Amino acid sequence: MGEEPNQELRDRLGRLAQEGGLVGFGVCSVEPFGEVREEMERRVDDGTSGRERFTYTDPEIATDLGRSFPWARSLIVGSVTYLPAGGDPGRSQPNTGRIARFATHDHYQPLRSALAAVANQLREVGHQAEVLADDNRLVDRAAAVRSGVAWWGKSTMALAPRYGPWLLLGSVVTDAMLPVSEPMARGCGSCTACIPACPTGALDNEGVLDATRCISYWAQTPGMIPLDIRESWGDRFYGCDDCLEACPPGQRWAERADAEGGRVDLLEVLARSDQELMTEYEHFYVPRRDARFLRRNALVALGHGGNSEAVPVVAGYLGSSLGVLRAHAAWALGRLGGEKAASALAGAVEAEDDNDVRAEIDRALARIHSGA
Repeated sequence: MGEEPNQELRDRLGRLAQEGGLVGFGVCSVEPFGEVREEMERRVDDGTSGRERFTYTDPEIATDLGRSFPWARSLIVGSVTYLPAGGDPGRSQPNTGRIARFATHDHYQPLRSALAAVANQLREVGHQAEVLADDNRLVDRAAAVRSGVAWWGKSTMALAPRYGPWLLLGSVVTDAMLPVSEPMARGCGSCTACIPACPTGALDNEGVLDATRCISYWAQTPGMIPLDIRESWGDRFYGCDDCLEACPPGQRWAERADAEGGRVDLLEVLARSDQELMTEYEHFYVPRRDARFLRRNALVALGHGGNSEAVPVVAGYLGSSLGVLRAHAAWALGRLGGEKAASALAGAVEAEDDNDVRAEIDRALARIHSGA
């Protein structure tokens, strides 16, 4: 006969997790997530996953714990909520940008601490254990669903009663044999509130996300932001909460986040050094840890929410050594409009030797002259 699952140890770990601040706790098997892998590979093949990164870097690894942890016998899954601590950015204000609530601070820190306490307890009683939080070796939403911590929403987010989608997920993989939890008998039913809430139409009626149309995806992706995505960007600096804010299960919880938070001065962002930006936003995922992409995001946000004070700051980026910043500055000036923006663009076009940037400048000038 095989080893019996250790209920007493599971109960002890559950109490420890609760004391550490976890709002969800469950245990599931370490069997491969076969259906999830198939869906991930389909999305890689059809391009809707975007550039292969995070768990999409290797779907086989991300859906089969045995590949990374051959000794694994149980997976403990926990969740924390980042509200109300994530705050509320409030209404748009000139020259400011929004940060998605999950990123206003390093909200993963409490999750990692609680999971570390669980892992340490397992080690103290002679078991192997490793924490996985925001880790490419595990599709954490699939684990949360299997363990009963959440259900998979049509927004592709993991949802839980009371907290809705305002969750961060993490796990502890262990060689301890623990009783497994029942999956949550919940779902979104006929609710589709998240789908029309997406500003770019990234969600389809089946609840499938096209990452290449997601603002959060582009805020973390190097290179040029597509024109149609820029037009829907709004005053966002990093991330997008629109589908989360539309989700009925989490709306009451979101109302508790009434303290100001997550709104930044974009002119100050553009004035700071690369080192200062990367220190301030160390907890962001920034491609290649290169501050140019934070500046790029700020320029796009100013194109939506900037005023006359922003024009000289944005125009200054027409002289950047980086084409991606010159291009996005030109686009932003086209939206800001006015004589000063037009003059700056007209002066820059003569010296510009990058055809893509010249095209951005030409479009921006045409926009200003048309009065659009």
